[in-house]
Amino acid sequence: MKSSTQFRIGLSVLALLHLAVLVPGFFAPYDPAEQDRSLSFAPPTAIHFKAHDGSWRLRPFIYSVTATNDGDYAEQSGPEYPLRFFVRAAPFRLFGIIPCATHLIGVDAQAKFLLIGADRYGRDQFSRLLYGGQISLFAGLLAAALSLSLGAILGIVAGFYGKWIDDGLMRLAELFLALPWLYLLFAVRAFLPLTVSTTTTFFLVVIIIGLVGWVRPARLVRGIVLSAKERKYVLAARGFGASNLYLLRRHIVPETYSVLLTQATLLVPQFILAEVTLSFLGLGIAEPVPSWGNMLSSLQQYHVLVSYWWMFLPGLALAVVFLGYFSVADALEKHVQSASS
Repeated sequence: MKSSTQFRIGLSVLALLHLAVLVPGFFAPYDPAEQDRSLSFAPPTAIHFKAHDGSWRLRPFIYSVTATNDGDYAEQSGPEYPLRFFVRAAPFRLFGIIPCATHLIGVDAQAKFLLIGADRYGRDQFSRLLYGGQISLFAGLLAAALSLSLGAILGIVAGFYGKWIDDGLMRLAELFLALPWLYLLFAVRAFLPLTVSTTTTFFLVVIIIGLVGWVRPARLVRGIVLSAKERKYVLAARGFGASNLYLLRRHIVPETYSVLLTQATLLVPQFILAEVTLSFLGLGIAEPVPSWGNMLSSLQQYHVLVSYWWMFLPGLALAVVFLGYFSVADALEKHVQSASS
């Protein structure tokens, strides 16, 4: 019962996060590239129900802020800007296809609603967090899909056919285990032109991370196949003339599904972290396109690190994603153990 509750909570959190980054233009109040240099490193906007004169409002509202002489920001005493839902603002494409200009929340254009503050260029951090999640989360998902597909195929082939095929693939796995993927990306990047499009960089990162990460799933799948092909019902089916393709499709490959699913919940956060690390170091997605890695890269500057706490919030989003995936992985592992016992 406890593991099923843990699974549902983790899956619900992940579903909400992925939905938000799947349609970021709807949830983001602003264009992620829109700059306002007068709001450089502006703090999160305070939401009020109580006005400065002491009266209360039913609808939440904000005050505009202005920079002070010491570089800080102060709220103005008025006017009030109520938060509005389903407002028309910067145009975007829903699911990357449908033209749309309706945002979930916003305020009148005279004020700026910065839910989690602004960066050095006055860009809304919350909008960039949602759009950056598209890069970071889906890079992890695509890389994990590539890694699991390759690992499943090679693990099944190695375990089922054995002999020199198994030996060759396992030696190849050891070679990939020894490869330092970060230096491999350095080498690949050195051979590319200085200016590479964002799409090319994204798929380059996904392919390299996915190709390096196939070894562990392959070894686990190989072990399951080695065990499954010696079971009595498989030997009986082979004795009745079943083909290799039938044995794989009907009896052996389904045995690997639970392990692959558990591996997916473990690999996706690892690959998300890999993309964030690469972008943080300047090897992944570059400005002005947001990713959680290049959003955190500003923390390499000491004055940002000690002065603007809201610049850490993309890291908090990462922590929530990791907790969601690891909760699901833990619940799945407990389910598999209880089913096998």
